[in-house]
Amino acid sequence: MLKISGELDASTAIKLDDEISGALKSNQINILVDCGGLNYISSAGFGVFVSNIKDLQTRAGKFVLYNLSDNVFETFRILGLNDLLTIANTEKEAKAFFK
Repeated sequence: MLKISGELDASTAIKLDDEISGALKSNQINILVDCGGLNYISSAGFGVFVSNIKDLQTRAGKFVLYNLSDNVFETFRILGLNDLLTIANTEKEAKAFFK
């Protein structure tokens, strides 16, 4: 489980990518991402998710993001990333995708 808050931009995306890479190296292939505190995401932030989707899919894993604010969700929707990533409203709903 990862929790993102504040801004996910070029400088903070590197840390997120490191966290995801570490999880994948530990064979953690189902990653919950709590975006409740996320108020901005840049293209670099989106890039972190997109660059790791294929690796997760080949391992039969996935990202499930939840607690997105309306404006962050709208940005995902506009870019079509809501079709590539699983997005839930609550942690309970997010965990249900892994059953």
